[in-house]
Amino acid sequence: MLVTITGRNMEITDYLKELTLKKLEKIEKYFTQDTEAQVVMCVEKSRHSIEITIPYRGGIIRGEETTTDMYASIDNVIAKLERQILKHKTKLSKNLRYEEAPEADYYEDDHEGHGPEIVKVKRFSMKPMSVEEAMLQMDLLGHSFFVFTNGETGDINVLYSRKDGNYGLIEPDR
Repeated sequence: MLVTITGRNMEITDYLKELTLKKLEKIEKYFTQDTEAQVVMCVEKSRHSIEITIPYRGGIIRGEETTTDMYASIDNVIAKLERQILKHKTKLSKNLRYEEAPEADYYEDDHEGHGPEIVKVKRFSMKPMSVEEAMLQMDLLGHSFFVFTNGETGDINVLYSRKDGNYGLIEPDR
């Protein structure tokens, strides 16, 4: 696994880098060697947060954790990723072992302005998938909504989680 570690508001020490790489070895066996993982560590006041994003062909696995100690945050996020992988292991097994990871571009663009504005843009490839696959991806990402191309209709759909624990689906009117 190819790991990129970035620090925001902090210096990434060699020990912290080695510890993160060692902890990532636990989940490395589920991915091909050329899978890229992005790790972002951030310190704000007394909050130490870490975000790990692993794009693979067919989806993205992502975990984020914030505690008062960076070492605890690393342990917690690795445990969270392990649980995600094991929970969906059978559904993911056909997608995880592909030869190449999808191309995904993530970047932030900060501007100062007078009113609300776009401060972050995410771009990602959208492969056609079923509603069930979209529900799985939304759960893996831990998001409250998911935009995807419906494999049956070819239309762009939005899947969202409702307060009652169920899902909602927004489809374009034909």
